Amino acid sequence: MTEQLLDRVARYERRFNTLFADYFDKVGATLEAPSFSRFTPDCLDLLRDLSLRGGKRMRVVLLHEAARLVRDDAPAEALDAAALSIELLQTHGLVHDDLIDDSATRRGGPTTYYAYRERFPRHPRAALGLTVLAGDLALALCLRVLLDSGLPAGLRQAMIEVQTRAAADTFVGQIADLERDFGPVVTDDVLHDVADHKSARYSILAPLCLGLLAAGEQPVDHEAELRRYARLVGICGQLRDDYLDLFGDAAAMGKPTGTDLREGKRTYATVRLLSTVSGPDRALVERALGDPACTPDTVAAVREAGERHGVADLMRADMRRYAEQAGRVAAGWRPRWREEAVTFFERLPLWSVERDD
Repeated sequence: MTEQLLDRVARYERRFNTLFADYFDKVGATLEAPSFSRFTPDCLDLLRDLSLRGGKRMRVVLLHEAARLVRDDAPAEALDAAALSIELLQTHGLVHDDLIDDSATRRGGPTTYYAYRERFPRHPRAALGLTVLAGDLALALCLRVLLDSGLPAGLRQAMIEVQTRAAADTFVGQIADLERDFGPVVTDDVLHDVADHKSARYSILAPLCLGLLAAGEQPVDHEAELRRYARLVGICGQLRDDYLDLFGDAAAMGKPTGTDLREGKRTYATVRLLSTVSGPDRALVERALGDPACTPDTVAAVREAGERHGVADLMRADMRRYAEQAGRVAAGWRPRWREEAVTFFERLPLWSVERDD
């Protein structure tokens, strides 16, 4: 990434964070909650806290850069409505993912589920139910923000269709993600399909489509190549997430490492560990996999075994290979779309897997 591109990314992030905070300042007045309800504003406060607490806003960046593929002056109202929808869908995903995974922390603070558990220690079912409903509310808001926008009816409907399909694909991906761990054999094709449905379609494909729509382009005319790009970038991203869960720095990530190992998940990292290590190291991995009491020392020992057997190097090489493939797909957009924005999408995959943060 050039300094110019990185500066543009930073500007998108700063502008959106202000927009998102303003949105949460006002949205409570639009919900028509019963006057006695204290839980509704409390729920919005928790969604606000999670939404504004960090995050790279890369989906918002993708949205704006997709619009710049076509033109440099896409209507701000369309981009803002789409950006809010994208990040509200992300908030929904975070709330429910953390509940499914029983995660205590996210972005350096408590998850919505654990915040509710702390508030209602004697009412675990209420904490569980309120967490589910908080995620559901974020999903409803992600569509409502488009419905309530002043966009032309055709554009508004097209954006709602993109987000509805993205949400449905994500839910199917989450189901498949859980199902994967019940199968006898997990192949790379299975892992790729889960990454595509669970992450790529709402994190990459949907922002691309929304940005093109905001700029007046019809994404359906380019569906195959957009899907191909999104899938490859999604695989890169999932490889990186799985890599960091075992080989990453917990302090830098704001959450503990070894979560997938303790939960027995068949991720890119654990599948590669099981197919690579042998002898006492394999026995160590098999004991740790699915053991919720697995200690940080055991996680460190598994990480060291993975590094010694080349698993970390293998995963970094895989990330780079898929990133380069995605970059080549984007490079093929040059005859059709604007050079500077094409360059962004060409360089993004490799930059995403090589960055330190």
